[in-house]
Amino acid sequence: MNSTEGTYMINREDMLALTRRMTVKRTSITRIAGSYMDIDGFIDGTFNTSFLKLSPAEQEKNLALAKKVPFAKTNKNLKEYKFSDDQRNPDSMWKLLMGMRACGLKNDALMETFYEIIGEHYQADEDYAIYMFHDRYDIPAKGLDHIRQGESERMYEYILCVICPLSGEYEPGEPECGFLFPAFVDGGAAMNYVDVYQEDEEYPHEELLELLGVERKKLWQKHTSQEKK
Repeated sequence: MNSTEGTYMINREDMLALTRRMTVKRTSITRIAGSYMDIDGFIDGTFNTSFLKLSPAEQEKNLALAKKVPFAKTNKNLKEYKFSDDQRNPDSMWKLLMGMRACGLKNDALMETFYEIIGEHYQADEDYAIYMFHDRYDIPAKGLDHIRQGESERMYEYILCVICPLSGEYEPGEPECGFLFPAFVDGGAAMNYVDVYQEDEEYPHEELLELLGVERKKLWQKHTSQEKK
């Protein structure tokens, strides 16, 4: 995991391993949750349900959104960032993400807090939606020759977020940005890292990096300090 100007190199094969699982027949995604946001960042409605309760057509549509993150051009549109020690304190976004992952997105209070933080800082040109996915991926056991040996030895549990513009009746467009947490490195979870997706590499949503807490401005800390006043 080599560092380059604050980011860390992503192994393309790790991302393809996740992408190959994102089909209706092979997916292990357990839950989908999200929020519809107006252009000013206010919540216009939320959803939270078991992924398996969706029809095959709905599953396929939502998997196409989720797949945008791991299938993006690694180290270009998808970059890896590290949470420093002070970015992992009790009032950090890292702590919130850990809680969301641990509950499998089932804690509505945590989810609403997350949506509100996004809404407070996300720079939108139109109404948009936040989609969250929770997955438990059984990592295949492999021998020294890298040939799959059958039953898994480890599990990679992660959450994935995409933010999409809305069109029509709550129909999401192509994701503009998102992230994968924790990062998937060498066949396992790198708990102090996050992979961030930006559709437009030249004009990224830098506020996403800031609210995640991997940039100096640390908007998350600003948010929590205001709540405490």
